Amino acid sequence: MASRALLSLLCLQAALGDSRPRGSEPSAPDLEGDLLFLLDSSGSVSYYEFSRVKEFIADLLRPFRFGPHDVQTGVVHISTLPSLEFPFDRYLSSGAVQHAVRGIRQKMGDTNTGKALSFAKEKLFTEEAGARADVPKVMVWVTDGFSTDDVSHPMRLLKDMGVTVFIVSTGRGNYLELSAAASQPPEKHLHFVDVDDLIIITKELRNAITGVMEAKRLRATEISSSSFRITWPPLLTRGTGYYVLEYAPNGDPRRKVTRQMPGDHTSAVVRDLQPETTYEVALVPESNEKYIPPQVTRVTTLEEVISPAQVLISDSKPHSVRVSWSPTPEGVASYQLLYGPLPGNAIQVVEVKGSLNSTVLEDLAANTTYLVTVSAIYKSGKEKALSAKACTQEENSKIKHLRFEDMSPTMVKASWDAADGNVAGYRVRCRRQAGPSTLLSVSPQIHSVLLSDLAVGSTNKVCVRPIYKNLPGKGLCRMVHMQPASVPRGYRHRREHKH
Repeated sequence: MASRALLSLLCLQAALGDSRPRGSEPSAPDLEGDLLFLLDSSGSVSYYEFSRVKEFIADLLRPFRFGPHDVQTGVVHISTLPSLEFPFDRYLSSGAVQHAVRGIRQKMGDTNTGKALSFAKEKLFTEEAGARADVPKVMVWVTDGFSTDDVSHPMRLLKDMGVTVFIVSTGRGNYLELSAAASQPPEKHLHFVDVDDLIIITKELRNAITGVMEAKRLRATEISSSSFRITWPPLLTRGTGYYVLEYAPNGDPRRKVTRQMPGDHTSAVVRDLQPETTYEVALVPESNEKYIPPQVTRVTTLEEVISPAQVLISDSKPHSVRVSWSPTPEGVASYQLLYGPLPGNAIQVVEVKGSLNSTVLEDLAANTTYLVTVSAIYKSGKEKALSAKACTQEENSKIKHLRFEDMSPTMVKASWDAADGNVAGYRVRCRRQAGPSTLLSVSPQIHSVLLSDLAVGSTNKVCVRPIYKNLPGKGLCRMVHMQPASVPRGYRHRREHKH
């Protein structure tokens, strides 16, 4: 039975290590809106300026949550003819948006901003491009301050559609013309800043966009199988009234639950719900100053979440690997791990307590691929399983020595001893203090490479790693110090080698 269950599961290649970006930004508040960037991509903008603007946009967007019920963003190029980089509904995750923004390429050409504005109105703020009719619309126009055609008429048409316009000028643009083009008042919607100082306005502009896009209606977030968070705009204060929150399964008003909350609240978590059930939710603002109509929405809870949803393989060694899984709900009585080499039918079983989320599989064969299946055994009798491939390392799969020999003031020869086992090749990475990094792949018979274009007097990091059939082996890194330019001709700098 275990063998059949194992063979019928989807085999997933688990990632090693944590792939989350470093220095994670805090999330922006609950937002909903379509955000368009009108990007000056003409020849009047230098390559350096364009790259700085891309970094500014990426940093501006970093805390936002993207999706069909959150923020959507698109980019239009200003050039001789306008062009679309991507529409609103193309990228719906933060990582995808960051990658797309950094991959934008400049178009060059003339600065026909008016044509780009008309293009945005006709082609971007439309249902076909993913724009939504009932959400706030914001446009950020990034310009060096010049345009070869008229912008006043197409900008007025965009504003008539309800688009809030922010302008970031990195040049000497005419203040009167740009202040008329931006939404009012200009002191909140128009920024003049040098391209190297864009970071100064990032937080202020982000807060202004947030103010426009804050959800203006009752909506649900953080929806799970048994709970959701309900949020709403600030309609009251603690001194002007209170809220009554009511919710019940659709078609079953007898099970209605009523809660009262102070007037300064803007969210509440609703718990102890049934999975896959639609709830009718009503928020009644009880104001002592004026009548505020109730807000209503429907929320459908998700299917019951059954662990595991993710299996990770880490700490791979020649004869052991660590297997981790998540989440770990309280309803799990135990976990059962089935594992065996691929190809093959030999299967072993390990039982783990339901309160744990990882274990180490030991006594494994070196340089072998295993299929590992984690099965959650629930107290209710339900079961859920997920598989991942685990690859053990080669025996003694490491570089033992790394040496350098000066070949010229800007070139060294890096040499290393052969690694043990069935090596498929070596990878040599050179991180230069000045200049681009390089990555070389060489055959298993080669144990040295020449590294050139190393700046005089620089300190550079060189790493060599053996490659095996399943996994990279353990690399070795050393710093190589190039002779300074002031060293007299004929003097030979002696390098100390560490072994």
